[in-house]
Amino acid sequence: MLSPVLSTLRIHPVKSLTACAADEAAVEPWGLEGDRRWMLIDSASRVVTQRQQPHMAQLSAELLPGGGLVLSAPGSPSLTVEVPDPAGTVVAELHRSKVTVVMAADAAHAWFSARLGAEVRLVHLDAPSHRRPVDPRFGRPGETVSFADTFPLLLTTRASLDALNSLIAQGDHPDEGPLPMNRFRPNVVVDGTAPWAEDGWKRIAIGEVAFRVVKPCGRCVIATTDQRTAERGKEPLRTLARHRQDGRHLVFGRLMTPETTGVIRAGDTVRVLG
Repeated sequence: MLSPVLSTLRIHPVKSLTACAADEAAVEPWGLEGDRRWMLIDSASRVVTQRQQPHMAQLSAELLPGGGLVLSAPGSPSLTVEVPDPAGTVVAELHRSKVTVVMAADAAHAWFSARLGAEVRLVHLDAPSHRRPVDPRFGRPGETVSFADTFPLLLTTRASLDALNSLIAQGDHPDEGPLPMNRFRPNVVVDGTAPWAEDGWKRIAIGEVAFRVVKPCGRCVIATTDQRTAERGKEPLRTLARHRQDGRHLVFGRLMTPETTGVIRAGDTVRVLG
């Protein structure tokens, strides 16, 4: 009998940059502690992600105690960024929502702009009161999220990735596979399930923390971006369009919101509650 277990935890300190592996993470109402609390915006205060700048995949941010960052990139000097003074805030646009943010130091703006070849600014999400409501079509009153697209956490399973890679191997672009899990940028990866078992989950517990499994995660061009080279291909979107389409969306993984708080750890048992 399969015994699901949390195999991998990943935190993305800056939205759309490389993830950091973690042995454990505190679960807050709006996501994992430190996950997607920073993001880049353009000169019009709109979010910048790998959709516009695929080379963001090659930039890294290490999370420091207290929420600061150490930024690094191949062949470049690193930069330490402190959490900014929350005294002055601005409003940024994240997809279709407005969010109150705090500007990082000018040195951080210059560091990113030089490496991406475009004017960008680094911003921080400060007070819990600045969290955004989740997608109202699927969320519940009072549920909030940080800089993640729609819901606080993304779950994937190893068995479903293996199944997807088998489908890619049988498709038009087999040379693009097998794809690594980092294409999908999950927070939690679960081992010990049947392929696509997560499709039927409504509620789960990881260790002692309960989560509501809200909906499938629609995939965009970021999933076609090699997270090492920043080059783009056709997969997995070509294969998802044939085998994993939900309405207008090509889906892989499940979006979740916490029902309780606590600490989850790699190796925790995953229990399906409904």
